[in-house]
Amino acid sequence: MIPQSTIQKILAAIETQRGQFVGSDKQFAVKLGISNSQYSNITHGNTAQQLSDAKWIRLARELGVEIGDRPQWNTANTKVFQIVTRQLEVCQETSNSALLCDLSDIGKTYAAQYYARTHKNVVYVDCSQVKTKSQLIRFIAKSFGINHTDKYADVYSDLVYYVRSLVNPLIILDEAGDLQYAAFLEIKALWNAVEGICGFYMIGADGLKAKINRAINNKKVGYTELFSRFGRKYINLVPVDTEEHQRFSCSDAIAIIKANMPEGADPNKILRKCLGDEMTPEAGLPSLRRITKEIAKLHSHAQESN
Repeated sequence: MIPQSTIQKILAAIETQRGQFVGSDKQFAVKLGISNSQYSNITHGNTAQQLSDAKWIRLARELGVEIGDRPQWNTANTKVFQIVTRQLEVCQETSNSALLCDLSDIGKTYAAQYYARTHKNVVYVDCSQVKTKSQLIRFIAKSFGINHTDKYADVYSDLVYYVRSLVNPLIILDEAGDLQYAAFLEIKALWNAVEGICGFYMIGADGLKAKINRAINNKKVGYTELFSRFGRKYINLVPVDTEEHQRFSCSDAIAIIKANMPEGADPNKILRKCLGDEMTPEAGLPSLRRITKEIAKLHSHAQESN
């Protein structure tokens, strides 16, 4: 059963998120994936038997809330975080599009999710979870709090109409390399329908770049046009030079460690535990996922000692 302390943290996050959402309470409930009555009840303090544990856990994940007694993860102002945030700001303010393709495990996703949670009219999409055309468009519609369960044609038309009514909307498409071909074509169609009104920011690793290049070389319909709409270039964050890459990544890693480690811990010791093995391509490079696990273990040990 979800502890009441965790439910209170989720409710606090819901309240904060509501302040960033421009639609009605009913639309916000749609975005959260709960009924309007459930939303009303839990925000008025009546949480008993309103939502299943699975729904509370899903809300915690989507809102960035730590489950249980683990300390809330603090956002570090890393170079990756700064660059991604600025690029997202530009795309949103100017209704333009950009395509970020860089290494995995450098903090791209965290920065994008944080931006979506803290800015109005922004939708974050994990495309690995909505790979088909229908899943993608319905998820975007749901995230804006509008009709997403009717006939596909109606959902698409309602989405276009609603997005065109918003001020500087932005759609972030993370893990875009996982999208099916028809979904890529639908992104192009959606871009055309809201051109000059909505910004798009597509994120992927080297696989997305290879997929787009291969499709363009093979003259696969739609990819050249899609690439054009995203500026005809791939944005990179990490320096290509090996030594500069190591300094860049280790600097970001230390910033994250210092922002989240228990009091009295040694950040350099934590960093050394999270570096890639010498015999791998990641030699000397920190893993942010390993940092998260290592810091969680340290906090757990600190709690057991108290």
